[in-house]
Amino acid sequence: MKKDKIIYWTSTGLFAAFMLFSAIPDLLMSADAVKFIGDLGYPDYFIPFIGFAKILGSIAILIPGLNKLKEWAYAGLTFDLIGAVYSIVAKQGFDPGMLVMVLVFAVLAASYYYNTKLHSARFKEVH
Repeated sequence: MKKDKIIYWTSTGLFAAFMLFSAIPDLLMSADAVKFIGDLGYPDYFIPFIGFAKILGSIAILIPGLNKLKEWAYAGLTFDLIGAVYSIVAKQGFDPGMLVMVLVFAVLAASYYYNTKLHSARFKEVH
C-alpha cells in the first residue's frame, strides 16, 4: 500500500505540474500561446478558458477525496491532451518530438490507475 501511495503521489504531482505549467501561458495570453493556438485554428477566447480548465482539473486531482470530481477531472485533462495532439498532427503533421507526449500519457495513466486502486482499497476498508 505504501508503494502504491508513493507511485500515486509522484505520478499525480508530475502530471499536475505539467498541466499547471502548460496552463500559465494560456491564462496570461502570452504571445507564444496565442500564436500556437491560433495556428491550430482555435479562437483567442479559447486560450484562457482552456488554461483555467487545466488549473481546475489539476487542483481536483491533487485534493484527497473528491472521487467523482476526480473522475471528471481526469477525463477532461485526458480529452485536452488527446485534442492537443490530434490538432497538432492534423494541422502540422507528425513531428518525432511529439513522442514526449507518450511519457505524459504514461504518467497520466499511472496517476489514474493508482488513484482508482487506492480508492478501491479505501472503499473495501469501509465496507
